[in-house]
Amino acid sequence: MKKLKKNSRCTICKAKGEKEKAIIYLPHHRLTLCKKHFISWFEKRVEKTIKEFKMFSTNDKILVAVSGGKDSLALWNALTKLGYEADGFYINLGIDQYSIDSKELALNFAKKIGRELHILDLSKEIATIPQLKEISNRPACSACGTVKRYYMNKFAKEKGYSIIATGHNLDDEVAVLFGNTLKWDIDYLKRQYPVLKEENGFIRKVKPLCKITEKESALYSFLNNIDYIEYECPFSVGASSIEYKEFLSRLEEKHPGTKLQFYTNFLKKMYPLLNKEKEKKEELKYCKICGEPSYNEICSVCKLKQKVEKLVNTNYNINM
Repeated sequence: MKKLKKNSRCTICKAKGEKEKAIIYLPHHRLTLCKKHFISWFEKRVEKTIKEFKMFSTNDKILVAVSGGKDSLALWNALTKLGYEADGFYINLGIDQYSIDSKELALNFAKKIGRELHILDLSKEIATIPQLKEISNRPACSACGTVKRYYMNKFAKEKGYSIIATGHNLDDEVAVLFGNTLKWDIDYLKRQYPVLKEENGFIRKVKPLCKITEKESALYSFLNNIDYIEYECPFSVGASSIEYKEFLSRLEEKHPGTKLQFYTNFLKKMYPLLNKEKEKKEELKYCKICGEPSYNEICSVCKLKQKVEKLVNTNYNINM
């Protein structure tokens, strides 16, 4: 974010004839805001996004996917303050100190806001992410994404939640959009929308922070005294999405508003065109082992489980 000019005053306070000093300048919105009005602006923006995309209402029971990071905790805090019934769901991935630290922060935050935090231990369900990386010979992020999506959906259904909310922010969405555009991956571009509707055994998934930047989310967390894990997952080193974020952030520095414009114009102009002609959808099946929705006879997670069991039966050491 660009630095504030000396003695800048809050835009909203100024309009009310008050003299509160600003703490932040949002160049892509042309706003300078004090602490009070930045927090208010952030929460109003979340609420506006929820309504714009018809994500959910106060009648819905929401499960927030919590990682211990700034985005998921900021989202959980904002939803709670806005009056939504939102509980947390943390998956212990078993990634050494990273998982130990993030779990503790998630637990502390749940206690602070007085909401329930459900915890699923991946090592008891299938295996830890380091073990799955070794077993599947796939990038850790790929295996991690597969099992997280599976268990979030399965758990939400079992516990009666109608919505899964994730903390994906504008930087996340723009990096994915940029990567998919570079490859012209039409199938992924067709699915890049802040709401994935419930259907065929899938719970509705929403991204209420899709128009909020990573830095705005970090500042909101800081101003609300939210302790979050400040270092990246060790397996994210070298990920192309991080390189895209760095490149896009340099572009944003020179041309404020580029990220938001790229994303919102995609949603307004390109997404409807991509989805204008409905193609025949690939037939969805249900996994013959676990009964969860799958495009194959056996879902990806059950296939991973089979690999784990096979290695255990042959006394293969999968401990890290």
